[in-house]
Amino acid sequence: MLDPEPLERITARRAELDELEEQLAKQLAEVRAERDELAVAERVLERMSEQLADERASVAPVPGQVGGRTVMLIPHRTPSVEETTLPPDYQRILAAVRQAAGPVKARQVGDALGIDVSVRAKLEPLRGKLARLVDRGWLRQLPDGRFTTRL
Repeated sequence: MLDPEPLERITARRAELDELEEQLAKQLAEVRAERDELAVAERVLERMSEQLADERASVAPVPGQVGGRTVMLIPHRTPSVEETTLPPDYQRILAAVRQAAGPVKARQVGDALGIDVSVRAKLEPLRGKLARLVDRGWLRQLPDGRFTTRL
């Protein structure tokens, strides 16, 4: 005949494990439900972020990728786009052109901004920014190469 004590221990331990399994199954169900809720919240947040980004993009410069680097694109000038949407460098360039007594050359803008215009490597990027502002309608370039503000 078998000793009843080990059998009772086995039965008691099995009951403990059954109860633990039930608790873990309940916790697992709760975890899965919360994870599903988080997935839904994440999708809603992504959608809202995309909508906000689209709204901001219509009035703000859009970052783009060039050669794997993020660059700030200059928006086209329209009545709804404020000068403040331009990056700070471009705002300073516009202010320098505006403060000049009349049409100015790139060297004069560079002088006003404190750029060493005797170094071509420092003047050429300024020329590129001036050209971008012309292309986007923020400045006007005269046939002689001087720049002026738009009316």
